[in-house]
Amino acid sequence: DEEEDYMSDSFIKQDVRPGLPMVRRVKEAIQKEEKQKEANEKNRQKSIKEEEKERRDLVLKSALGNENKGFALLQKMGYKSGQALGKSGEGIVEPIPLNIKTGRSGLGHEELKKRKAEEKLENYRQKLHMKKQANEQAADQFRIRFKNKQEERKMEGDLRKSQRACRQLDMQKDIEVPQETWFWIEPEEEDKKDEEDKEDECASSDLSVSEKLRVLTAYLRKEHFYCIWCGTTYEDSEDLSSNCPGDSAADHD
Repeated sequence: DEEEDYMSDSFIKQDVRPGLPMVRRVKEAIQKEEKQKEANEKNRQKSIKEEEKERRDLVLKSALGNENKGFALLQKMGYKSGQALGKSGEGIVEPIPLNIKTGRSGLGHEELKKRKAEEKLENYRQKLHMKKQANEQAADQFRIRFKNKQEERKMEGDLRKSQRACRQLDMQKDIEVPQETWFWIEPEEEDKKDEEDKEDECASSDLSVSEKLRVLTAYLRKEHFYCIWCGTTYEDSEDLSSNCPGDSAADHD
């Protein structure tokens, strides 16, 4: 063979971009694979179920003819194609559709699967509902704890205020020792931040903060005619009962 002239038009017009031969080979392989699939599909023998389905669909699509005994009897009784059944034409027009069973499962299997699916869905909904209720209860408990914590801090502040007032009023009456050790709070004790001292102070009495506040409030009213929430010392018990709004913090709010 004669050598190709590299300066000829046939050589110059060739596409010599990098990677182009690889792209051509991939396209050719894909086309070859698709043609092979089409040939396999044409040559493949249909299964018995597929043939039965095709025949059944063909028969169902075709209208009934005179060769059908049932249709022939209807025509003898005056029925015409497309007419509703019944003496006055109140019946159905189209035949009842066929519900063909193609699977190997027993009768009622589909209903059982449907019922199990509904039960599974209902259980899932119940779990979601219970989870939602649990979240709501947790949120309510958090709000209650937060509210109780705030009320407890407020009572602790009222108790310290009552203890300072009790110490001042007792000293004005030359009372050197408080009736209860926790009735007074020394000024230096207010500045203590050591946790061990606070624990010892809490352990010194079995009464809760609210009980201490109630007892100390009653003492201040009875002994000094003083109301911690009013911040007022009345002249006597009659003046206290007639002018003080009430006996608790709630009555003064």
